[in-house]
Amino acid sequence: MSRATMRAMVLVRTGSFGDDGGDPPVLEACRLPVPEPGAGEVLVRVQACGVCHTDLDQAEGRIAPPRLPVVPGHQAVGRVAALGAGVAEHRPGDRVGVGWIHASTGKADENLSPAFRATGRDADGGYAEYLTVGERYAHPIPDAYADAEAAPLLCAGAVGYRALALAGLCDGEPLGLTGFGGSAHLVLQLARYRYPSSPVYVFARRPRARETAIALGAAWAGAIEDVPPRPPRSIIDTTPAWRPVIAALAALQPGGRLVINAIRKEDRDREALDELRYHEHLWMEREVKSVANVTGRDIREFLSLAPEVPIRPEVATYPLEQAGRALADLRKGDVTGSKVLLIG
Repeated sequence: MSRATMRAMVLVRTGSFGDDGGDPPVLEACRLPVPEPGAGEVLVRVQACGVCHTDLDQAEGRIAPPRLPVVPGHQAVGRVAALGAGVAEHRPGDRVGVGWIHASTGKADENLSPAFRATGRDADGGYAEYLTVGERYAHPIPDAYADAEAAPLLCAGAVGYRALALAGLCDGEPLGLTGFGGSAHLVLQLARYRYPSSPVYVFARRPRARETAIALGAAWAGAIEDVPPRPPRSIIDTTPAWRPVIAALAALQPGGRLVINAIRKEDRDREALDELRYHEHLWMEREVKSVANVTGRDIREFLSLAPEVPIRPEVATYPLEQAGRALADLRKGDVTGSKVLLIG
């Protein structure tokens, strides 16, 4: 008897991702067998999947998957369709989400472990009607969110939650956000909730993004190299570029911390690093901290907290077959909220 099949968008090669979705296209629509859950795994029928800059990094080869073809996508929301042997935490019909962490050790530092496996990179992800994942990494979705709203919470939100924790901010200290896309617009809402006396300054190159930041409660918004009202104690950089890193280091107060929330940086403005000067950018005990992946605990804690804030993601939706277009639009950089594929 033949196995049931599903619709999927598959990354078949890596290459430069142009405004038309890639030339030649790196994503192809196809039908694949519906995966079967192994012991300890659940089968999830995917309803929506967020589109992340990390997906673009994969498509363009900066974090090339260990195998091709592979189904990308690591912000997947859906319903449990079947259980593997031994699953105790979920039942068919439960609404769950799957983030970037697909499998690891379960320890506090599982995001740093060699055992870390990423959804949509090391294992097939959410640009498809079904995926499988270990029950520990299928996270309950709060009822307050529709599927498309919940999708960006699983990566853009959860990694932003981790970045804000790493910023080491105290209430009242200024926070800077460099770039204002899918993650930063969620971090802004979270920061205003957790640090109500801290002004949030947004550095963004597009006027529309700056206007949106002010509407969401930023105390100030300017261009990447503009001077804010006060030097920030911490800045979270969510851009794919290098020039914002140099500008952020120059803007920090003495003893300040820059948290870089990116898995890879692009090379197109790498020459900006030639402008790095010790006395201007690093002296006075300024420090740089990177965000590495995300833990299952980060995702669950953020999902629990999000309705209390309440976090309200801004989303633009696309049908599954337009995943290439969604990535191309993300590549253009005119992104304030999050892009989400509707699958179910």
